[in-house]
Amino acid sequence: MPHEHNQRSRHRAASICCSTSCGCPPSRCCGRNLPSSPIRKAGRPARFLATIAEHEIAERSRRRIERHLVEARLPTGKTFDSFDFEAVPMISKAQMTALAAGDGWLNKGANLLLFGPPGGGKSHLAAAIGLALIENGWRVLFTRTTDLVQKLQVARRELNLEGAINRLDRFDLVILDDLAYVTKDQAETSVLFELISARYERRSLLITPPISPLENGTKVFPDPAMTLAAIDRLVHHATIVEMNVESYRRRTALERKRGPGRPPEHATQKTLA
Repeated sequence: MPHEHNQRSRHRAASICCSTSCGCPPSRCCGRNLPSSPIRKAGRPARFLATIAEHEIAERSRRRIERHLVEARLPTGKTFDSFDFEAVPMISKAQMTALAAGDGWLNKGANLLLFGPPGGGKSHLAAAIGLALIENGWRVLFTRTTDLVQKLQVARRELNLEGAINRLDRFDLVILDDLAYVTKDQAETSVLFELISARYERRSLLITPPISPLENGTKVFPDPAMTLAAIDRLVHHATIVEMNVESYRRRTALERKRGPGRPPEHATQKTLA
């Protein structure tokens, strides 16, 4: 009986192999071409799990970026695509995109300084850089300098200034917009100096003063020694971008004043669209 059973099994394997043409000897069928072969199906779970893992990684990345965008408090609509690079010929989109990779300066605690007259697009560009950095995995905070200084003053009164500054360490970059509007008040400038000192060579700052910090320092810090120390920490390891262009708001107002029948002085593809 066992002998007959083995013969029937071999005949069954032979008939299956013949029907599927796997080319194996009848007694040693590999099963590769069998319709319901476990070997043929073995790759499916692995591919399925890989797809699930890829989806989970992408979903986690999306949720992380959403959280970081909420905490960043970036002004809406400020992107590289909406920035008029033709109006600021001294910089290029390629240069700013390279900065937005972040790994060349954020991991070193270096700073980025965008300076130029009011209305030249400094805040827009700073926000666009912040957005691109978040999309590349960095954490960013965008704030008016006066707003952050007021919060730090409250923390000082509550004897928690060090803790408040340390909590900002979770941000790879803090963007201090409108630095020049900080008043020359000892209480305000001292907490700002504490922030600059605490982040020096550890975490990065991006500031948008109206003129070069080398010229503007005394307009923010009343004490000469504090001025020199703050400027030294800001410009050391810093990338300085000069944006000395006409105010966008003033240019737009002049174009409106000229009326619809007269084209702008420097027509571009964007103004013609």
